[in-house]
Amino acid sequence: MTSTQSIPTPGASVPGAGSPAPAGESPRGGGRPRRAGASGRRTSRRAADRGASRGFRWLATGAGALILVVLAAVAVFLVIKAWPALSTPAGQLADEVSLLGGSTLLEFVGPLVFGTVLAAALSLLLAMPVALGIALFTSHYAPRRLANVLGYVVDLLAAIPSVVYGLWGSLVLAPAIQPLWAWLGTAFGWFPLFSGQVSPTGRVLATVSMVLAVMILPIITAVTREVFLQTPRLHEEAALALGATRWEMIRTAVLPFARSGIVSAAMLGLGRALGETMAVLMILSPGMLYSFKLLVAGQQQTIAANIAGQFPEANPMGVSTLIATGLALFLITLLVNMAARAIVARRKEFSGAN
Repeated sequence: MTSTQSIPTPGASVPGAGSPAPAGESPRGGGRPRRAGASGRRTSRRAADRGASRGFRWLATGAGALILVVLAAVAVFLVIKAWPALSTPAGQLADEVSLLGGSTLLEFVGPLVFGTVLAAALSLLLAMPVALGIALFTSHYAPRRLANVLGYVVDLLAAIPSVVYGLWGSLVLAPAIQPLWAWLGTAFGWFPLFSGQVSPTGRVLATVSMVLAVMILPIITAVTREVFLQTPRLHEEAALALGATRWEMIRTAVLPFARSGIVSAAMLGLGRALGETMAVLMILSPGMLYSFKLLVAGQQQTIAANIAGQFPEANPMGVSTLIATGLALFLITLLVNMAARAIVARRKEFSGAN
């Protein structure tokens, strides 16, 4: 006769299984208490992290929107303050503008825009080769200690006020470089840039361009140096492994990688050169002509320097006219930055396609 085993009913205690685990203890051995609030703390921590991420996102969004608001506020301010000069007929504005150097608003603003762009372009032309050379030397040629020292010296130039640059340019550089301008005028007077009666003081647009080149040199050098250092190490080693010299490695691996950064650095320097005021005002003899003669005094003037020089003695309509020239400078800077962004974006798309 076969014996039947009793099947334990649900909830009944199984022999040898021990008594049910008390509340707060693990059902398995060890008697280690369970932390009942751990999951709750993890949940609250996740909620706090989500709240912090949401707050940082809104903070970053607000900071980006604030930049646009400030830019729009500057544009609105310039348009409102310049509107009396922009809306006044040329005949009625002639007397007001003639005190500032022109007969109509266009004749007043045009030469200033020309002088501003010419001085900034020349300074960028002078500064870019030197800045690229310093950046390449400190990033790929110089020993570490020498590179650090040169980096500190170049960065220190950015901390010098523009008034100091103006004093140096007018009192030191202009008299020292005047013999060079005189020689250029004598030897290359047939060239339009060096034609005309050379100024005996040296306070001409060519001297201003050299001072502006020194002023924009630190920012261009710093940006390009950091871009050069970001070149992937594998690209450089691959070029060297294929037998390239150091210059060939720089030409084939470093410069193509840093092309967009170089353009950005150049536009940053150009933006500062366009808006420089005191250094230009203290060196350049004012003029209101469309002239490429770099060695003749009284030919050109920049917008920012003209505003600083004319503003204290200007009447209300004259102030509006000066602000109209500031609006022109604002538009020029905006167009330069937009062009730089377009060039950088196109370079990135071209690099990605390749």
